[in-house]
Amino acid sequence: MADKYFITDYCTIEKGRIKRNGQEVFAASDTAFADFAKQAYKHAETEYPKFFKMDNLSKLSFLAADLLLKGQPLDGSNNTALLFANISSSLDTDVKYNDSIADKDNYFPSPAVFVYTLPNICMGEISIRYKLYTENSFFIFEAFNPEFFANYAAILLDTNRADKVLCGWVEFFKDDYKAFMYLVSKESGTDNTIENIQLLYNS
Repeated sequence: MADKYFITDYCTIEKGRIKRNGQEVFAASDTAFADFAKQAYKHAETEYPKFFKMDNLSKLSFLAADLLLKGQPLDGSNNTALLFANISSSLDTDVKYNDSIADKDNYFPSPAVFVYTLPNICMGEISIRYKLYTENSFFIFEAFNPEFFANYAAILLDTNRADKVLCGWVEFFKDDYKAFMYLVSKESGTDNTIENIQLLYNS
């Protein structure tokens, strides 16, 4: 069954570098994520001002998804499902929000931060940007789980609930981050089948 499904496009973002299909397309090493994200966004030439209001997990996810979805139709006809996972959930933002309410004498809860205290919000940001009205799910695993992604994506494609599936491992906690995203389709693209996913993740 696995040889029916192909990786049509993939990218990795970590340690200040962005790679697409194995080739580096942007780098700003030795830079904190906040500055790296701004530079990467500018380099991508994407016009989406809401990007600057997002939390770090959403920015990381958005940068990777935008790289793979750019050029796709924005009329609601894009039948691409979203399937993401990580290990820390939204903990990076949770900690920041908790800090804002921990001191009773300096109590300043922020609705703008609170709204991102769920990991699946990053998929909402991507769905809004690309007008995706498709299935999306966010899971928490101890490590990247290629078999789970492969099986879930195959079900979505076999049942015609999606034409493509954007799978992503998007982990962010305390400026330690990695995004690995890839598009799965029945059509060949990079000549990589879903059996190659772990190798691509490690590369």
